[in-house]
Amino acid sequence: MEGLILGGSNNIFQTECDDGIIRQCTLKGKQLKLEKQYYNPIAPGDRVEVECDEKSEDKGQILSILPRKNECVRWNVKGRLPQLLACNVDNLLCFTTPDEPPFRPRFVDRVLAQAENQNIEPVIVCNKYDLADSMDEDFEARLTEWERIGYKVLRISAKSGEGVPDLAQFIEGKLSVLVGQSGVGKSSLVNVLDSSCVLRTGSLSDKYGRGTHTTTRGSLIHISINEALLGGRIGAKTSIIDTPGVRRFVLHDISADNLQLCFKEIAPLVGKCSFGMSCTHTKEPGCKIQEGVYAGVISEERYDSFCRIKNEIATGNWED
Repeated sequence: MEGLILGGSNNIFQTECDDGIIRQCTLKGKQLKLEKQYYNPIAPGDRVEVECDEKSEDKGQILSILPRKNECVRWNVKGRLPQLLACNVDNLLCFTTPDEPPFRPRFVDRVLAQAENQNIEPVIVCNKYDLADSMDEDFEARLTEWERIGYKVLRISAKSGEGVPDLAQFIEGKLSVLVGQSGVGKSSLVNVLDSSCVLRTGSLSDKYGRGTHTTTRGSLIHISINEALLGGRIGAKTSIIDTPGVRRFVLHDISADNLQLCFKEIAPLVGKCSFGMSCTHTKEPGCKIQEGVYAGVISEERYDSFCRIKNEIATGNWED
């Protein structure tokens, strides 16, 4: 029969089978035939073919992975291979905060670029928005700029409840993957969305102002949305894949030359420069990208982010 991967470790995968039983499944033959090599061959959200164990109802073996709609992936620097975070998702929720941990717009821009490359709809979720009043104007300006170029931005606070109903309504009936730095409050938000679901949360490191890793591996969770968030409507469902917090999101399968295609406001101008596809968009006359910056079509902050990320790809030196 077929099944849905909820999570796994040490090559044992929690698989929700179509008969309603969650089975602990191993890989038949200890490996699968894959077209690409990954740090992990299977991820939450994968659909697989399962052979049930004749002697134990709650065990089985995974025979194959069914074709994927999409893959949410990042480069695993330590393993030197692409790492699957989730598969077959409807959207990617990129979490950020105005503070605690510090706001890192280039982290968000990297996630947006990777999502664009994988044809996954990205949504920016600014948690801890109750802290925004103490921040400088640049923070809100960044959120507004992402909205201007076409990204959905949700301003929420898991602590106060601000904006959480809007998020609940948006993710209803979908499979969403949550991506963000450690300490941005992904697990805390899940606890608010479903009062019966308690995920372990951690406090920030006082010394470094960074989050502690409370999610060590990705897991798919089915949520019955708290009716209070939907005006008393009962029975609303959603599913989320909570991923481990990361301090560095390193892009995968995006070359320095192709990065321009992954920036929403830059992509329409690609190839229209006087030097065509050979333009570096830095100093050439007749560069449409630079003209876009001067005209305000492309913000100086996003252009700077584009140049810095392009240099990171070219040199392999990624910033935290």
